[in-house]
Amino acid sequence: MNRRAPLFVGNWKMNKNASQTRSFIESFLPLAERIPAQVGIAIAPPFTALGAAAAALAASSRVALAAQTMSEHAEGAYTGEIAASMLAEFQVSYVILGHSERRLYQHESDAVIGAKVRATLADGMTPILAVGESLTVREEGNAVAHVLAQIEGALGALSEDRAARIVVAYEPIWAIGTGKNCDRDQAQEIALAIRGSRGAFAEIPILYGGSMKPENAAAYLQMPDIDGGLVGGASLDAASFAALISGAIAA
Repeated sequence: MNRRAPLFVGNWKMNKNASQTRSFIESFLPLAERIPAQVGIAIAPPFTALGAAAAALAASSRVALAAQTMSEHAEGAYTGEIAASMLAEFQVSYVILGHSERRLYQHESDAVIGAKVRATLADGMTPILAVGESLTVREEGNAVAHVLAQIEGALGALSEDRAARIVVAYEPIWAIGTGKNCDRDQAQEIALAIRGSRGAFAEIPILYGGSMKPENAAAYLQMPDIDGGLVGGASLDAASFAALISGAIAA
């Protein structure tokens, strides 16, 4: 494992209501307390469970709160949207932006994602910028170029000091729920390209987000430019998420 502090973020997607969130946290916190303090841990429940999560986590600083997306706008007539300032009220530390499902189902462009990145930073939270390529792009040999274009499209002329406050998550779309496997060398190739794309990225956390599980997490964390995981299904069970993190950092 490399010298940067690891970070693991559980992206719950559209799973768990408020009571289920409280139950998860009650089970997970004692397990998280056994994980070394330098390892960052966050969970991203649905918006409707953020209040319950914030209350349940209030007595402990071990687990941070993340949101799954947010609006690029500060306020106004944007039905169904959530502003950065609203998330900050719940002590949200991280916001996942540009997830492949948002790009696919909500048609979010790099420009919109970039505006969200800037809004997140302006409210003192950390953006987790998700990038990744489709199977067609990978088979054409354009994976690296595609991912770097997504980053450039979102960040553009963002200053180096602000870029240094970002987390980047690589999620190979073709390896999520398809039965196809992104091996650790493929993931490292992309992570290395991301790190080298900007001077500000030299020390940022780069996460892997392609169906990370307790059985494969350690292999990814052995790669020099992969610092943690953006974890989906495996983060929905407290014991599974804790085992994934513990196994990965022991590698």
